Amino acid sequence: MFNVQDIRKDFPILSRKVNGKPLVYFDNAATSQTPKQVIDAIADYYSNYNANIHRGVHTLSQEATDLYEQSREKIRAHFNAQFTHEIIFTSGTTHGINLVANGFSALLKKDDEIIVSALEHHSNIVPWQMLCDCTGAILKVIPMNEEGELLMDEFDKLLSENTKLVFVNHISNALGTINPIEYIIEKAHAVGAAVLIDGAQSCPHIKPDVQKLDVDFYVASAHKMCGPTGVGMLYGKEEWLKKLPPYQGGGEMIAEVTFEKTTYADLPHKFEAGTPNICGGIVFGTAIDYMNQIGFDAIANYENELLQYATKKLLEIEGLKIYGTSKHKTSVISFNLDGIHPYDVGTILDKMGIAVRTGHHCAQPIMDFYKIPGTVRASFAFYNTKEEIDALVEGVKKAKMMLS
Repeated sequence: MFNVQDIRKDFPILSRKVNGKPLVYFDNAATSQTPKQVIDAIADYYSNYNANIHRGVHTLSQEATDLYEQSREKIRAHFNAQFTHEIIFTSGTTHGINLVANGFSALLKKDDEIIVSALEHHSNIVPWQMLCDCTGAILKVIPMNEEGELLMDEFDKLLSENTKLVFVNHISNALGTINPIEYIIEKAHAVGAAVLIDGAQSCPHIKPDVQKLDVDFYVASAHKMCGPTGVGMLYGKEEWLKKLPPYQGGGEMIAEVTFEKTTYADLPHKFEAGTPNICGGIVFGTAIDYMNQIGFDAIANYENELLQYATKKLLEIEGLKIYGTSKHKTSVISFNLDGIHPYDVGTILDKMGIAVRTGHHCAQPIMDFYKIPGTVRASFAFYNTKEEIDALVEGVKKAKMMLS
């Protein structure tokens, strides 16, 4: 049975106070909090297994290697990749996107076309702009509507035989919109284009099946999924990972090195140069175990309750506008108070112990579309409560009274 009070006991930080008030943490879209099971796993690694992996014959190295590769297999199983070597450890979602973009710099030519969406995080815009700059490829954008939804009719018009790559997020970090990625993947494949899905915001809420989706690349970050910062994963179909050249050169990613020629290691090590975040990789698996133990269906159902409750309560405040009103969205609410800058609202909420995000959320084109400087973003996780939402509502009312 899902019991939020029992779950909250797993998160030490939720019992602390901020500015003399009980912490209300509503910045989960930026990073989730970490349960003691993951914290204990970090301590256990450094207490008992700390050694470099893959290259050592001594016991500590072999034990650490086994734990690291066991975690890779957990991630494979979670995302239902066909092969474990299709899972590449990265430093996070941004690293995964840049790895793919760098690889395609050797495959694209002038006037090839790349499609992104108007809902993207800067991490899924800038690398493709850089790719276009160095290859002469053309960047096209799927437009959005006032509800924060992508216009699929316009996407259909953008597709052509020149389309080589399509990149969209699964869920918008700024608005919470769940994008129709199944449709996007199918249509892109019909013209021979590869598809990368940015799963940074989806993986905390749902359990993607990369084989069912038939997606070519999928990227995610551990720190959105109750894990540590500085580690993430790139899933890539074996056929694509074999086509792409290595992203970085160094130790681990080589088969043989001479001054005349270097040959590269097989997957996944071809893309994992240097000493990785070993502890992070190991406990990424611990975090996935933790979330699966709770269950993603239970997480999604509970978070939807929080979303509906918060939406209703916040809209009762006169002068408050929510941006991103798609029927298909996750537990993110971006809003503004009429005539009041979001930064000022966030500052007052912080004084009350309530952590929200303010600004453009690394999605400036979305804010430009709405002609606003930014929003206040409250993002909920499965360890949040309706009582905390009540505190948020009262805090917003107080901010409105003070700033109007």
